[in-house]
Amino acid sequence: MSDIFMTRLHELTIVVYAASVLLYFIDFLNSNRKVNQVAFWLLAFVWVLQTLFLFFYVVEVRRFPVLTLFEGLYFYSWVLVTLSLAINRLLKVDLIVFFTNVLGFIIMAIHTFAPADYGSNVMSEQLISELLLIHITMAILSYGAFSISFVFSLLYLIQYDLLKRKKWGRLLRRIADLSKLEQLSYLLNVIGVPMLLLSLVLGLQWAWIKLPDMAWYDAKIIGSFVVLAAYSAYLYLRVARGMYGKSLALLNAASFLIVLINFFLFGQLSSFHLWYE
Repeated sequence: MSDIFMTRLHELTIVVYAASVLLYFIDFLNSNRKVNQVAFWLLAFVWVLQTLFLFFYVVEVRRFPVLTLFEGLYFYSWVLVTLSLAINRLLKVDLIVFFTNVLGFIIMAIHTFAPADYGSNVMSEQLISELLLIHITMAILSYGAFSISFVFSLLYLIQYDLLKRKKWGRLLRRIADLSKLEQLSYLLNVIGVPMLLLSLVLGLQWAWIKLPDMAWYDAKIIGSFVVLAAYSAYLYLRVARGMYGKSLALLNAASFLIVLINFFLFGQLSSFHLWYE
């Protein structure tokens, strides 16, 4: 598949994605159901375009595309779009798609300026294995779950503030009740934590086999375990200590900040995750 076609497909995806986010923003401000429906179908078209891009990319490089920063960001964005569409249809949580896809569009924008290594990196090609692919894929899926959980916590904090200030309006009615937002945020973290744990176990096992001289104090490894510890603390406080409410939502938001730092900053500082350079 020609690079020109892939570039044009990516450009079209960006344009349609921007239009969808813009329409969701208009709906967010004015509560227009027709605009909301158009935005939703544009987002569904974005998902189709992203899926096509991933399919052609897999054909091009002959492997699952998660081994470089360019690939990881695109797959992360695809996961966010997929989850937001599914949640919107299955759970009918209003505004979740808008907030999730503001984040997704930012990821896409960062991806646009990431180095596009189409399998040319010799190191990446030598280190490919099924274990590595499963490790990276599961890590990104867990980050997707944490991302949607963060959006639910963000909506919780907005709703909490509106109720506290007694701002009875359309925005208050469109956001789900606090208990539902908190429960959905918790369930996504219940999914994300074991998935991240399994990813780390597989990644360490792969590194033990392939890179016996690797430095185990690598920034990305430490960062990943900090992420796991933060979300494990969230689950412990929620289940064992019975913590609820605003404090738990703030903790979840802070944990997601660690996810972003680990994904973007520690990945660049890492001497181990060479395929992200």
